[in-house]
Amino acid sequence: MKHEASFWKPLDGKKVQCNLCVHSCKINENGFGICGVRQNIDGKLFTLIYGSCSSMAVDPIEKKPLYHFHPGTSVFSLGTIGCNLKCRHCQNNSISTAGVDFPHMKEFTPEQTVELIQEKRCQGIAWTYNEPTIWHEFAYDTSKLVKRHGLYTVYVSNGFIQEDPLREISPYLDAINVDVKAFTDNFYKKVCKARLEPVLRTCELVKELGIHLEVTYLVIPTYNDSTDEITRFCNWVVETLGKDVPVHFSRFHPDYMMTDVPITPIETLQMAYNIAKKTGVLYPYIGNVPYGSYENTICPTCGNLCIERYGYSVDQSGMKNGKCVNCDAKINLVL
Repeated sequence: MKHEASFWKPLDGKKVQCNLCVHSCKINENGFGICGVRQNIDGKLFTLIYGSCSSMAVDPIEKKPLYHFHPGTSVFSLGTIGCNLKCRHCQNNSISTAGVDFPHMKEFTPEQTVELIQEKRCQGIAWTYNEPTIWHEFAYDTSKLVKRHGLYTVYVSNGFIQEDPLREISPYLDAINVDVKAFTDNFYKKVCKARLEPVLRTCELVKELGIHLEVTYLVIPTYNDSTDEITRFCNWVVETLGKDVPVHFSRFHPDYMMTDVPITPIETLQMAYNIAKKTGVLYPYIGNVPYGSYENTICPTCGNLCIERYGYSVDQSGMKNGKCVNCDAKINLVL
């Protein structure tokens, strides 16, 4: 659905500059931004996906992954098409690379979206599957309405957003999981056609704005799995974001243009987990693996099992009112 875009300015010769994501695309008349869903029409910038949904599902909040935000609740997940990154390993490439002629789209208003959340008996909405930044206008309008109905809002994001749009939506955004894809600029340039530093800056701003933050690091063999790189990443989390920010090390599965890369060995994920613990990360996790203790929330003070997870089932009996039942230490949770 076409809708005038936010965060752009006119340039000479009917060109426009988009200021939504960090690419700051300068777009000729009738041209598109890198995301493929923002078009210059007669010297004005439009989003072509306002209310256009490609994917929807009822998910456990743990699937986002968000382990420290309303654990055990159900969230209504929505995605559209397009992306502002070009990741060679994208596991949602069927929609992230799709154009506006994608045949499986449904159109919703913000009001209809809230009705869907309530109909599905969910506690909130997650903007996910593809990058929510490029859906900003619809996400912003809908999130305001969602909050008025007492529901929560979540972003699952690559973090490649400019400061002004993030600040605009922040009063209506409760939590965000940022995918820090690696800790070298070389990886971002070669694999994602982007840059690392703006993603780190987004994480810092999220903390400053008081939005609940968790970060995911997809561990890819030979690309971003060295002990040095993971150590530097963990040190950055502890020193810049805080030691109580949950960190999810996720297992890579071959996909899209990286089918020649093997699945991440469990031993590599355990190495990352151990580095995180050694550097001071209080809540490290391992994802995309069979059930094990690495998904559980452990009290950093006494070692008590506060939250046990099996798949997407959650047992919170080791915790009461956000505190460890054994030593009464407060766990970094939003309940």
